[in-house]
Amino acid sequence: MTEYGPRPVDRKLPTEEARDLLTLVRELIEREIRPVAAEEEDAGRFPRDTFTLLSESGLLSLPYAEEFGGGDQPYEVYLQVLEELAAARLTVGLGVSVHTLACHALAEFGTKEQRAEHLPAMLGGGLLGAYCLSEPASGSDAASLTTRATREGDHWVINGTKAWITHGGVADFYTLLARTGGDGPRGITAFLVPGDAEGLSAAAPERKMGMKGSPTAQLHFDDVRIPDARRLGDEGQGFAIALSALDSGRLGIAACAIGVAQAALDEALAYVASRQQFGRPIADFQGLRFMLADMATQVEAGRALYLAAARLRDAGQPFSKEAAMAKLFCTDAGMRVTTDAVQLLGGYGYTLDFPAERYMREAKVLQIVEGTNQIQRMVIARHLAGPESR
Repeated sequence: MTEYGPRPVDRKLPTEEARDLLTLVRELIEREIRPVAAEEEDAGRFPRDTFTLLSESGLLSLPYAEEFGGGDQPYEVYLQVLEELAAARLTVGLGVSVHTLACHALAEFGTKEQRAEHLPAMLGGGLLGAYCLSEPASGSDAASLTTRATREGDHWVINGTKAWITHGGVADFYTLLARTGGDGPRGITAFLVPGDAEGLSAAAPERKMGMKGSPTAQLHFDDVRIPDARRLGDEGQGFAIALSALDSGRLGIAACAIGVAQAALDEALAYVASRQQFGRPIADFQGLRFMLADMATQVEAGRALYLAAARLRDAGQPFSKEAAMAKLFCTDAGMRVTTDAVQLLGGYGYTLDFPAERYMREAKVLQIVEGTNQIQRMVIARHLAGPESR
C-alpha cells in the first residue's frame, strides 16, 4: 500500500543558527505544548508556564536587538518559529505574536534610557505583554478612540476602556494608545502601562468560539497615573507608532494562520491514510486527492507570501502593502483549509475527538484580529489606486 500522511515542513532558512533554532522549537513543542494543547484549550486554561518557558528559552525576543536581550533574528526566521508554535497551539503562537507587537513601540520609538530600563525584562525576564488599541466603539476606525490621557505636571492620568485585549488581565505590561490632543489620528500618544497600575482593572474574559485558553478582555482605566517617562515617542505620534506595529503584527497573524492550516492539512493527511472505504484508503479517491492538493497549494502559497513580505522588512524596504496581502491571503487560506479538513474527516471532523474542528474555530478569528480582512483590502487598494476621494 502507498504511504500517505504528513511530512515535516521543508523550511528554507538563511543560517545554520536558524536551523538549530527551529530544531529547538520543535523539540520544545513536542515536549511541552502539543501533548496538552487539546486538553488545556477544552478546559480554557491559560498556559502562563509555557510563556515563562518560552521567555527563558529566548523565544519571546527573537526579532529584537541582542543589545537589550533580544534574539537578533530576521523576521523571516521569527515568523517560521511562530508558524510552528501556532500549528501546535494557536493560543501560544498568537500569544507570542501579541507579546512581540506589545514590545514594538518601546523597541522602535523609545529612548535609549527607556529601552535600557524596560526591554531586558520584557524580552527575557518572564514578563508578558499586551497591546491596547481597540475600544468598544473604536475597532476598524482606530483613529476615533476616546480613552484619554491628561497631563498633570510630569505625570499622565488615563481614563477609558479598551476592548478585545489579548492577555487582558494577565499581562505584566500594556502598550496603550490614548488620546492626548484633539480628534483624529494626530491627537493620539503611546504609553507603556504596568499591569499592576492602580486604577487598572480587567472585565471577565470574553466567551469565545475558539482560543479558549487565551484570555480576551476589556480593560478599564480609572484615573491610572503614570509618569511621563512612560510615554513612548512624541505626543501625537501614537497613531503612526500603532500603524508601524500593525504592519509587523499582520505578518505574525499570517504566519499563525499558515501554522493552523498546516496542522489541519497534516490531520487530514493522517486520517485519509488510515481510513478505508470500498476496500482501499480513501486517499486513493481522486476527489479527495484534489482537495488535498488544493489545501497544500494554499498553505505553500501563503507561506511564500508572508516570507516574501518578511524579507522586504528585513531588507529595510517598505512592506505595508505586502503585509496586508499576506494577512489577507493567509487567513482566508487558513479558513478554507481548516474547513476542508473537517469535510475530509466526515462525521469525525465534527466531533471533539479530533482536532480538525478546533482548527476551524481558531482559524476564523485570524480573519478578524489586527485589522479585519475587509480593512486589509482597503489598505491594499490604497497602495494600488491611492486614497479614496472624499
